[in-house]
Amino acid sequence: MSERPDTISAEHADRVPDIVIITGMSGSGRTQAMHVFEDMGYFCIDNLPPSLIMQLAEIIGINTGVGRHLCVTSDLRSQGLFDELLDTIETLRDHEMTCKVLFLEASDEVLIRRYSENRRRHPLAKRGDTMADAIQRERMALASIRERADLVIDTSRMRTATLRRRLQNAFSELSDEQLMDVHVFSFGFKHGLPVEADLMIDVRFLPNPFYDPEMRTLTGLDEKVSNFVIDHPKTQEFLDAWFRLLDAVMPGYIAEGKPRLSIAIGCTGGQHRSVAIAEATGRYLERHQYHVSISHRDLAKANLRS
Repeated sequence: MSERPDTISAEHADRVPDIVIITGMSGSGRTQAMHVFEDMGYFCIDNLPPSLIMQLAEIIGINTGVGRHLCVTSDLRSQGLFDELLDTIETLRDHEMTCKVLFLEASDEVLIRRYSENRRRHPLAKRGDTMADAIQRERMALASIRERADLVIDTSRMRTATLRRRLQNAFSELSDEQLMDVHVFSFGFKHGLPVEADLMIDVRFLPNPFYDPEMRTLTGLDEKVSNFVIDHPKTQEFLDAWFRLLDAVMPGYIAEGKPRLSIAIGCTGGQHRSVAIAEATGRYLERHQYHVSISHRDLAKANLRS
């Protein structure tokens, strides 16, 4: 099973900061953006006053060279936001930490519609205010921060998948493949279908080692069983088609911004064929730089006694 890199490469050092501060208009997608940073491996805190960022950075060890990154959201509910933000950035630079400010915005029309759909009250709305009044007040208050932001993104007409891609390109040292968590697992049909699978393939048509007494109590993790399954001409033909299918669909899932993908491979009992094919599938995806985990759901239920 492959692991994500702990440190960034030199070519990404200037692009990927130690700390990202997300701010901007309420309703512009700050929460969705923070979820993207979580998926990228950042340590994330919502609505943190800028004055506490330095303390938090030290607590999680950003300045110790462990390769961690921090993302916080901060809005006008934090009083004195702009002055605190500037002071915090200077303090971080004094401690040799890099920091970038991401500002999210959207048009008044879109923000009003989003609040209406969610039936939420604008956090800056005063008694007697219309939604447009509150939005305009917030926009004016954030104008100076917007001018100093390192990246401004208008989410008015932006799909969540597009926002994810923009943020990944700007703030991750990992490739598109490495950013997707792929879980490949085997299972046995006789133990029930997996409900969490995004892709499922049935390999019960492959030659079954169960009928060989020498392999009946072994599993697809044993070399003898694995070789029997993988080296069979029918399996080779299947794997060629299966891998070509993965080559075709995986980029599509990435383009849609899917952060996690579960691939289920089933045989009768989840002991021989599905285990061997799941291992081969995981290794193939790892060679193509995907972040892969492999497990075997029903292997503990297998009859391993003669």
